[in-house]
Amino acid sequence: MKYILASNSPRRQELLKFILPNFECLPADIEEILPKGIDPLFAPEFLAVQKAMHISASHPDALTIGSDTAVFLGDIMLGKPKDREDAKIMLKLLSGNTHKVITGCSFCKNGKTYSFSETSLVEFYPLSDTEIEEYLATNEYTDKAGAYGIQGFGSALVKRIDGDFFNIVGLPVARLKRELKKFCETVV
Repeated sequence: MKYILASNSPRRQELLKFILPNFECLPADIEEILPKGIDPLFAPEFLAVQKAMHISASHPDALTIGSDTAVFLGDIMLGKPKDREDAKIMLKLLSGNTHKVITGCSFCKNGKTYSFSETSLVEFYPLSDTEIEEYLATNEYTDKAGAYGIQGFGSALVKRIDGDFFNIVGLPVARLKRELKKFCETVV
């Protein structure tokens, strides 16, 4: 069977290789617009479905995997920062607090779609202005939801996690493997 990851994320590609050695990457260039009234905590799963469906529409015989990750402080979604100042604001908000990282995943094949979300909790140490500036100087924040990458320099910001580490990186590998198997057994 042909598999397509609807993403160009190097992190997602690396993680997906743990369970699927052969797949193609086709980024889903969609506008990430949420419908009015959607629960913000459902946004990553909604966007994952949109991405998978977008690629699947032109590759219906392939099994397409879509994914989206967001950081939430309460019900406030922190996406990718627009710039350094936006990243600084996000890191100040996360400092000393526990936040949720939610990754939505979706599978599409032959018009059939399945999706799920995985949630992990991350607690940050209280961060001084100097620590925030040192982290921002790495430029690691530029394409990361919540303005940090736990798998890199951002690891020094994290006091504790509860849940799937790989979910925080961008793909809940263990659950994805099990959900993919179920999807293939019942739909494919």
